[in-house]
Amino acid sequence: MAGPAAGVGRQAQVARLLLAAALAACANQGEPPGGPPHTVPPQVVRVVPESGAVLPDLKGDAVIQFDEVIDEMPGTGGGGGGGGGGGGGAGVAAPVTGLAHQIILSPVAGDVRVSWHRSAIHVKPAEGWKPNRVYHLELLPGIVDLRRNILKQGKTVIFSTGPALPHAGLAGTVLQWVEQRTAVGAVIRAAPLPDSVAYVTVADSAGDFRLTDVPPGRYLVRAIQDQNNNRQLDRREAYDSVTVTLDSTASVMVWLFVHDSVGPRVRTVDPVDSVAFRIQFSQPLDPRRPLDTTRVHLYALPDTTPVAVRALFASAQYDSLQAKARAAADSARRAADTAHARRDTTRAGPPPPGPPRPAGPLRPGLPSGRDTAAARVDTTRVRQLLKQRPVPSDRLVVQTVKPLAPGGKYLVRVRGATNLNGATADAQGVLTVPVPKPAPRDTTRAPRDSTRPP
Repeated sequence: MAGPAAGVGRQAQVARLLLAAALAACANQGEPPGGPPHTVPPQVVRVVPESGAVLPDLKGDAVIQFDEVIDEMPGTGGGGGGGGGGGGGAGVAAPVTGLAHQIILSPVAGDVRVSWHRSAIHVKPAEGWKPNRVYHLELLPGIVDLRRNILKQGKTVIFSTGPALPHAGLAGTVLQWVEQRTAVGAVIRAAPLPDSVAYVTVADSAGDFRLTDVPPGRYLVRAIQDQNNNRQLDRREAYDSVTVTLDSTASVMVWLFVHDSVGPRVRTVDPVDSVAFRIQFSQPLDPRRPLDTTRVHLYALPDTTPVAVRALFASAQYDSLQAKARAAADSARRAADTAHARRDTTRAGPPPPGPPRPAGPLRPGLPSGRDTAAARVDTTRVRQLLKQRPVPSDRLVVQTVKPLAPGGKYLVRVRGATNLNGATADAQGVLTVPVPKPAPRDTTRAPRDSTRPP
């Protein structure tokens, strides 16, 4: 009897162990069913080194510790993080992805190693911590926890490996010159001259940026429209640079545009009306160096007879003048129609008043009475900033003295067209004037009566 009893006891013990393991597994899966959802994003509880620390013998990793496990964000590994030297070399740096895309460590030359440790991010430059350098470790918004709650506020930690922390500050705004808007997310690299290792940050949703606690000196500030997310300047990316001497504080404005060492070329030439045609160039022209009638020549083909040019207009300017002319003509026509109607109708009393119009919202999508002063101020500020430079365009309207011949071909030559970074070139194209289509034949005539005898 002892054998069967012992077997039953062992089976009961195994069953209890299995039940305990199952309960433990269930307890580790997360919140109990039916509980309130967790909607609070992860929070930073500790950063090592602390902001303001001076550590001459810094070793190991910088650590950003959160209050919960964060998402690993696929793509995280070595490289990236906002390092690099001058940028714009022959090679193209790899895109910064994963957690590395949320971290900017500067100034460093080369890659930054960013690694995931469940509830912490470890950061270290591949070159190691350099002595006598002030480091900026910036955590960008976008960290996600396992429940997909997103951290919408970033954090910047500044520490030193030797000198005391400086207190100079650099701020500015980045604008897209051609597109006429703020450059959201532009990468800013501020390199203390003659060094090429830069402090790095990104522009916010208003195109503004700020670097605090940087050493005084002379800086080359370069802003980049970083299209491939490698935080470096690559070919065909819009950028521009300014030089500033930083004593205590300084503010700059940077106007981004694509730099091209080859001058503008004529892409297309299209007729606008009987006395005007539009030239489209391969890149925007510098509005500070406008063309005049002495540099645009028109020749009738095939004998290249010169055709006099009357005036040149920026495309937007010409369209505005045409719109005003059409509006004036429409207004005159309506006034004539109204006067004619008054002569042809008897005098009538005023129409009865309609029902009172309900008070609607001040703006579609906004409740009535909502204060929109902040939005107006922001929009006004951007408009005022953009007015500091004329608007560039890649189109030019040419007006001739005499009408263009229908069906004719013309050679267009432009001398000294200049792009936004000062490259100049001569260009030419061919204009073909279409033949007007004949008016449609009147098909409303009554058919011949086929019942009449011949």
